[in-house]
Amino acid sequence: MSSMRNAVQRRNHRERAQPIERQKWGVLEKHKDYRLRAKDYNEKKKRLQILRQKAADRNPDEFHFEMISSKTHDKGQKVADRGNAALSQDAVKLLKTQDAGYLKTMVQKTRKARERLEQDPTIRGSHNAGVPGRESKPVQDRHMYFVDTVEDQKQFNVKGFPGLNRTGHNSADELSRVDQDDSLENENETDKEASKLLNGGNRSRSLRDLEEDALTLRNDRALRKLRKRTEEARVSRLNLLKLRERELLAAEQELGLQRAKMSNSVGGISKAGFKWKPRERKR
Repeated sequence: MSSMRNAVQRRNHRERAQPIERQKWGVLEKHKDYRLRAKDYNEKKKRLQILRQKAADRNPDEFHFEMISSKTHDKGQKVADRGNAALSQDAVKLLKTQDAGYLKTMVQKTRKARERLEQDPTIRGSHNAGVPGRESKPVQDRHMYFVDTVEDQKQFNVKGFPGLNRTGHNSADELSRVDQDDSLENENETDKEASKLLNGGNRSRSLRDLEEDALTLRNDRALRKLRKRTEEARVSRLNLLKLRERELLAAEQELGLQRAKMSNSVGGISKAGFKWKPRERKR
C-alpha cells in the first residue's frame, strides 16, 4: 500500500520567494536563518551583560604594579616579553659579519649580470651607464667599413655615413634613431606591399603566390615586432639590475657603518641627540 502511495505523483513543495519590491534585500529569510541570527544576537547580549557586571563590581582602589610597568601599543595590543633570550655582543657581530658576506656576494653576482647584459649588442650604447660608486669599463662601439683600394680608403668620408660621427665611431643616439625610422618605414612599406599584393597589383602571378608573399611580409613584420619587444625587455632588466646593485651597495655601506659603531671605530649621534666620537690613543 505504501508503495502505491509513493508511486502517485505529488505536488512539488515550493518555498516562498522574496516579493518583487523587496528583491534588493536579497533572498527571503527562512526560519533556519532566523534561528542563527537570533542565537548570535543572544550570545552578544549575554557577553555585554557580563562586561557591564564586571564594570559595576570594579574596585576603584585596586592597584597592581603591573598596571604601571606594562605597556600597550596605540592599537591596544600589550607589549610583553616573547621569551627570546637577548644575544650577546659577540653573537651580534658574528651575524652582521655573515650579513656583510652575503651582501658582498649578491653585489658581485648582480654586477656580473649587469656587465654581461651590457655586452649585448642590441642594448649597447646609451644604456651602458655604470652604477655610481663603482667603476665600470665603458663599452666602445665600433663600426667597420671595407673598401676595395687604397685610393678609396684615402677618399673615404665619415660624414657620408649616418652611423658614424667625426671620430669614426658609432653614434648610439643616431643609430637608434635611424633604426627606429627604418623600422617604421619598413612596417609602412610592408602594409602597402601586402595590400597591393592582395588587391591584385601583379596580374601575371597567381593568387596563391600573392597570398604567400603577403604572408611572408606579415611574418617579417611580426618578427621585427618580436625583436623590438625582446630588446625592450632586456633594457628593462638592465635598469632593474642597476637599481638592485645601487640598493645592495647602500645596504652594504650601512651595515659596514653599524659594524664600525659596534667596534667603537667611528663616532655617531645618540638617541638623545648627543654627538660622540671614539677615544683616540695618545701618541
